[in-house]
Amino acid sequence: MSASARRRVRPPPRSLYRYIWRVSGRSQIVVALLSAAVFLLDLAPLELQRRIVNDAIDHRVFSSLAWLCAAYGVVALLLGLAKFGMNVCRSRIGEAANRRLRLDTYNTALNEPPAESSGKEGISLSIILTEVESLGGFVGTSISDPVLHGGVLVSVFGYLLYLEPWMALAAVLLLAPQFIFVPLMQNAINERTERRIQVMRRLSVDIVNETAEGVLKREADAYRRRVGNIYDLNMQIYRRKFAMNFLMNFLHHFGIVGILFVGGWLVLENRTQVGTIVAFISGLNQVKDPWGDLVNFFRDMTNARVKYRLIAGVLRAQDPAAAVAARSRS
Repeated sequence: MSASARRRVRPPPRSLYRYIWRVSGRSQIVVALLSAAVFLLDLAPLELQRRIVNDAIDHRVFSSLAWLCAAYGVVALLLGLAKFGMNVCRSRIGEAANRRLRLDTYNTALNEPPAESSGKEGISLSIILTEVESLGGFVGTSISDPVLHGGVLVSVFGYLLYLEPWMALAAVLLLAPQFIFVPLMQNAINERTERRIQVMRRLSVDIVNETAEGVLKREADAYRRRVGNIYDLNMQIYRRKFAMNFLMNFLHHFGIVGILFVGGWLVLENRTQVGTIVAFISGLNQVKDPWGDLVNFFRDMTNARVKYRLIAGVLRAQDPAAAVAARSRS
């Protein structure tokens, strides 16, 4: 093997976020700033909608209506451009991480002595073809997603609390159960994801061994059992994922009913305006997707940690210096 092909791979750090900072620190700062711009611009339409309903339409002032609608259009344009730049930037970060992980895995496999590489080609194949894809995608969104979606939630709920505290409190109480069942269901999904990765790796090892040796190394029943295990794990993941989505959507509509009930009562008591209710419903719809995206982010983060730990374990186990350090610590 040529010296250029046997490039030594720098062992990855044990922490996923340390690795992310190593490979994309400066780019993460840029995409975080773009995410902050997006959630700040995303707040402006709520106030513009309220003013259009309460000020321009109620007072029947055409000039105010025209200026507010024009401002809405400008904000929408700026928001779209900021989202475009953010999405392109974090896609580039994710693809760069995919490329680096694939090259590191390939070079690690090349550096492995032939006498010790039996079965490890299948693991490398599984990493290169499937495992790095979702991990690289998470690297691209690891900073921008919590900044963006968390910023939207905090800013929108802060705005709603400023408009009408009682309606905001009702919305928070109706959505609170999600803080209980989401982590519980996500932990169950993570356990099955790790087991599925391990089974997929064993299948990849079997396929490589069969291809290399030209003979069947497993009984047909064992192969079917392993494939069936993957099917069962996937279905368990899907059932929990879709059940969690069902509960989240149900509580979202329950929150809208609560806002209509409390807001309608306040309107009847002349303690608020119709435009405030419109802003609240729009705000709750506006935080639905960011809240779901934030839940998906934590799901992706836990899955990415599992996959990174498994991939880093392969790269570190085949690095002589890292192996010596691990033995000395033990």
